[in-house]
Amino acid sequence: MDQDEKFSLQGKQEKLPKNGVLGMIVSPFKWVKKLSDELHWSFVLGVVIVYGINQGLCLGLSKISTQYYMKDEQKLQPSEAQVYHGMIMIPWIVKPLWGLLTDTVPIAGRRRRPYFILAGIIGAVSMITLSLENNIYLGFALLLLVCGSAGAAVADVTIDACVTENSIGHPSLAGEMQSLCGLCSSVGQLIGYTISGFLVHLIGSKGVFGVLSIPSGLVILVGMTIQEPLIRNCSYKRVSQKFLDAGKAMWMALKCPVVWRPCLYMYLSLSVSLHIHEGMFYWYTDAKNGPSFSKEAVGSISALGAVGSLLGVLLYQNAFRSHPFRRVLFWAQLLYGASGMLDLILVLRINLLFGVPDYALVVFDAAVSHMIGRLKWLPLLVLSSKLCPSGIEGTFFALLMSIDHVGSFTASWAGGLLLHTLNVTRTTFDNLWLAISIRSLFRVLPIGILFLIPSSDPNVLILPTEMLRTKKDNNTTDPINMEMAPLVNRIDHTSLDS
Repeated sequence: MDQDEKFSLQGKQEKLPKNGVLGMIVSPFKWVKKLSDELHWSFVLGVVIVYGINQGLCLGLSKISTQYYMKDEQKLQPSEAQVYHGMIMIPWIVKPLWGLLTDTVPIAGRRRRPYFILAGIIGAVSMITLSLENNIYLGFALLLLVCGSAGAAVADVTIDACVTENSIGHPSLAGEMQSLCGLCSSVGQLIGYTISGFLVHLIGSKGVFGVLSIPSGLVILVGMTIQEPLIRNCSYKRVSQKFLDAGKAMWMALKCPVVWRPCLYMYLSLSVSLHIHEGMFYWYTDAKNGPSFSKEAVGSISALGAVGSLLGVLLYQNAFRSHPFRRVLFWAQLLYGASGMLDLILVLRINLLFGVPDYALVVFDAAVSHMIGRLKWLPLLVLSSKLCPSGIEGTFFALLMSIDHVGSFTASWAGGLLLHTLNVTRTTFDNLWLAISIRSLFRVLPIGILFLIPSSDPNVLILPTEMLRTKKDNNTTDPINMEMAPLVNRIDHTSLDS
């Protein structure tokens, strides 16, 4: 008997390495199949296309192609390109509007499908037009870029709503759905940044815009295939009331100190982190005493920055997830300001005095700054998820994300103004070092307003209990309005107290 057990144990030990390797290869496919079986294959396909291809991959491709398009085709100054880059992100600022539309205004009895199709058409048409038109006016080109951004934003909000609905219907799979979304987005960005420089070199920035129409076409496919129930007897007369109810509920939540204080911090911390990356991009490629990076090198730098973002996610998940928000944000903000000085070392050519190649320093800078930026962003993302009242979780989370986009928009415009004030142009970079110093100093300033952030443990509730009450299903034909009803009723009863 002992001999048999011994041979049995030896057999298991021999199989373990094989099973371990096979498990690593097969487990992702089993995981995806499990989600497809539980949630329907069309939903999983939609997540992969919208998050992985239309957002992640397109982000890498569009960023590099837009930079070269503004520099080479439109002949813009760095300050102008910085300002216009902020304008392209305007559709993301109004994400709550797209969220309200998809939640409250069904089209032909469908709440999600028509918006996917509309988003895909807008994105595809704008990118194809931009790629085919020659000598296009700047204003029209900017409009097309904004439309392309709008298509991506609408698709993002719509798939967010699908993820939220499935998280409510399958709460045990909520974490796995978020992991799938994050994995698709990260892998897509890494691939997009890696191939962006090569594509711009081979087919030009306008050619890449034509390629970007393909992911938009795939979004149309999502709208045609994704499963969703048909809404019957929809009353469009109540749409205005639904908008009013949602507005009241969000206003009540924003008046709560535990909500508006972190919101104010999020906006200020992002708005003072001035964006001058267009100035650095022009210096990388055009400065006489600069590194004169090729398109392929610029793309690879961004790709390694995406790797830094992934490392930041892993670091936060395994080391800082349970630490108080204030502590993590303090060190992240401090290191974020210090990391900006690497650009100063590069521009002043100090690295060459120590024999450090430009490319090595830039790659290290991109990886470190993106990693620290992710460590700074994730606590705010977790905090935002805890600030959403019951009944309007999706719309209010979109509102919080729009606050972040407004902060980034402000930072882009302020950075453009700084570059213009310091006379940083296509050919003049004498004061770029001063712009970098000012930006690095401003990155540290949010430490002074950290008192706006809750000092509590990130695993505990933040909102008052009455804002977290959920309403049971009453078999109503108007679920969205009923979800908002508890909050709207509390507004009417507490308006005098406020």
